[in-house]
Amino acid sequence: MPGLLPRRFFVDTAGMDLTGQKVCVIGAGIGGLTAALALRQRGAQVCVLEQAEAITEVGAGLQISPNGGAVLRALGLEAEVARRAVKAQAVELRDYAAGAMVSHLDLSLLKDQAPYLFLHRADLIDCLAAAVRASGVRVLLLQKVDSIVPAGEGHARPRVVIANGSEMKADLVIGADGLHSRLRTALNGTVAPFFTRQVAWRATVPNTIDHPNVARVHMGPRRHVVSYPLRAGALINIVAVQEQVGWAEEGWHIPDDPDNLRAVFADFGGTVTPMLAEVKDVRRWGLFRHPVAPVWQGGHCALLGDAAHPTLPFMAQGAVMAMEDAWVLVDALSRAETVAAGLASYQGRREARVKRVVDTASKNAWKYHLSNPVLRRAAHMGLRMASSVAPERMMGQFDWIYRHDVTQG
Repeated sequence: MPGLLPRRFFVDTAGMDLTGQKVCVIGAGIGGLTAALALRQRGAQVCVLEQAEAITEVGAGLQISPNGGAVLRALGLEAEVARRAVKAQAVELRDYAAGAMVSHLDLSLLKDQAPYLFLHRADLIDCLAAAVRASGVRVLLLQKVDSIVPAGEGHARPRVVIANGSEMKADLVIGADGLHSRLRTALNGTVAPFFTRQVAWRATVPNTIDHPNVARVHMGPRRHVVSYPLRAGALINIVAVQEQVGWAEEGWHIPDDPDNLRAVFADFGGTVTPMLAEVKDVRRWGLFRHPVAPVWQGGHCALLGDAAHPTLPFMAQGAVMAMEDAWVLVDALSRAETVAAGLASYQGRREARVKRVVDTASKNAWKYHLSNPVLRRAAHMGLRMASSVAPERMMGQFDWIYRHDVTQG
């Protein structure tokens, strides 16, 4: 596993030397571990605080598009992650009733880019955690953070207060602690999210239908189902979304009865029915829209990932945006003359891009959920024609996401 990388992996600048800087990263998820590894590879002394008793993730897949693969390559993890992943061939949009093809997006058109991967979230966490520990980062488990006090008058360094009453001081604190971030609250106060009137289920099932290496989106009235293979094709990851009026609780780990899922999508045909028949364990959560934090940094503290800009799952960019954040944060610090200047540069370089991703994801669901049959047929006809006549243009609409490489400056 990689330790300290040669300086050629980063842009040489006359900025701040991170060697020996004491950094506390809150949260051992994808963004936190990526930041810890990138900081350690620049010589920082890094400690990761995680409230769970182990660094684990279960039961969920994710998509790593080429812009995320660029970060993995720069960190020296591309080969190990690719070994555990499924290389995606295409994205298919299908009609719900019989599963008829509407549009086929050929991912091989992303030439000269890192591959587009389907990956079990637990496998990515394992790769990152192993690399972090091998590099010399301290990972402390069962550390529930109660509050963070940014640096200010009377104290030159930020303080992290643990629930047991102990404190930790650092030169820099990074909040990679997700939707309910303590650091986000410290920097921005509390702003309530709003319910989007959509709920989602997630499950993994055995691949009994020989699901190809594609992401399939079955689109129906006010509902859609996404599926793709994981772990050498042995599993299928399923995410199913429904619009509803009633409120639903936010949180990924709320169990539901699989029969409720099957009932909601009972009129879906094609491969959806046999996939849902295999569901034995399912989690359901309400989808909430959280505003992008207006303040990402201050007092030698910085937010990244969902702590700064939670996004709905309709562009499959949540994990990748956290990885991009982590790389840019470390790069911005290494280019700047002071921590404050580096953190300000980090937010300046990231804010417009993540707002565009968040807005695009928020607006994307309606395209899958057309309920008027006349409008749906017309929209599907347009998609069929576009993917047949101009497939490069269809893929090109995502160039601003997939071809963006934060490791190139």
